Amino acid sequence: MELPSVLPIGDATCIGLAIVLFCLLIHWMKNKKAQNYPPGPFPLPLVGNTFQLDFNNLPESLDQLRKQYGNVFSLQIFFENSVVLNGYDAIKEGLVTKSEDTADRPSIPMFEHLGMHKGIAFIGYGQHWKEQRRFALQTLRNFGMGKKSMEERIREEAGYLCAAFQANDGRPFDPFMVITNAVSNVICAVIFGDRFEYSDSSFQRMIYLLKKLAELETKPITQLYKIFPWLMRVPGPHQELFNIQHIYLDFLREIIQKHRETWDPAVRRDFIDVFFDEIEKNKDNPSSSFTEETLLHVIADLFVAGTDTTSNTLRWSLLMMILHPHIQKKVHEEIDSVIGRGRLLTIEDHSKMPYTNAVIHEVQRFGNILPIALLHMTYRNTNIQGFDIPKGTTIIPNLTSVLKDKNIWKKPYQFYPEHFLDAEGKFVKNEAFIPFSAGRRICVGEQLARMDLFIFFVSLLQRFEFRIPNDQPYPRHDPVFTFNFSPHPFQVCCEER
Repeated sequence: MELPSVLPIGDATCIGLAIVLFCLLIHWMKNKKAQNYPPGPFPLPLVGNTFQLDFNNLPESLDQLRKQYGNVFSLQIFFENSVVLNGYDAIKEGLVTKSEDTADRPSIPMFEHLGMHKGIAFIGYGQHWKEQRRFALQTLRNFGMGKKSMEERIREEAGYLCAAFQANDGRPFDPFMVITNAVSNVICAVIFGDRFEYSDSSFQRMIYLLKKLAELETKPITQLYKIFPWLMRVPGPHQELFNIQHIYLDFLREIIQKHRETWDPAVRRDFIDVFFDEIEKNKDNPSSSFTEETLLHVIADLFVAGTDTTSNTLRWSLLMMILHPHIQKKVHEEIDSVIGRGRLLTIEDHSKMPYTNAVIHEVQRFGNILPIALLHMTYRNTNIQGFDIPKGTTIIPNLTSVLKDKNIWKKPYQFYPEHFLDAEGKFVKNEAFIPFSAGRRICVGEQLARMDLFIFFVSLLQRFEFRIPNDQPYPRHDPVFTFNFSPHPFQVCCEER
């Protein structure tokens, strides 16, 4: 007896209806929230609130929803329940006061496909993360983070950067590549034990690819991977993202292999060598997180974290100096007064330069480099600002809502260094200044980034005066959103003072 090639219309209708009912049932179950769950827009079946968000400018979307639903509101992105925290009080309670409650990370299929859940940044809250974060912090400190040796290393790199700027001989140039290379060399010296010349074309290509990777990771199609993970294995232009990530990891694998070939247990040249020591110590422990695969992804996280945000901040600082020459003049005057033009700066000069310190802080606040902190997830049931949030809920900390809060900052959408100065011109801290996020998942390299910013910025301003090139359009001061906020490409002229 021959089977029919297609289902009868009645059977097909029944199957279709069953699928629709099943999807509606899932939708109802996902939206059956606790009575005290945060309010939010009603989600559509399957897609949730996805189409109510602009992934080309997610911070703006969240700001509009905040006006309607308050500082703590809920979203559903496909089948994923999320709660957005806005404002200093909500974010402080969620990330600091209830730090362990929200210390987990949500599953992100795209990152898991790339292996990025095996490092430090995107791995869930557990023994692996605790072990690797503790090791990373201790090793970075041992290699000088916050110490005189690191200061000397950064100052040396700042000298190379100044020489590269001077080589342009007053001609207009885009500072993106050379600044990124210089900042990257600081973390490279710690992780790899070496730096890369600014003329190294292979390293320049790597920097370009990582920039491209950040752009691709925020494309709308990446949201579909949560509901259709099989799309990541389908050929098409979206595979460019995965191809770039593989090139990046192969670049790091080659460095690790060269280290392995020259490794001497008696000598600790850098982070990789120390990690090799831990692999050797734990080789008989099957539950140890110290493996070469973990090493690959830990240094991948550290390299990006130690390069991207600080280089972006330095580019913002130059842009602000050419857009606000009167502020640049005040920085020059303070540098001349405290350091002069011939002496090398030291980190001790930091406390004697309140205006420069305020400018650097204001660059970080105004630039708002990380407008939305990396996603958290509730590790257990918790309560934030009076709302019950169950275990497994994605937490979205909207840092923009703090750094641009009109109730905290006098001129939130203007570049205004006086935000960090008192009436007498002394530097004042503000607890709402959280560009590195907060709590257990705060940036591992915060201390290194602060030292980088001060030494690089002051070294450049001590030596050069910056201006907008003649006959060029006025640079834009609004940001480009990828994973972060970065300046639009701009050119600058620098002249020795």
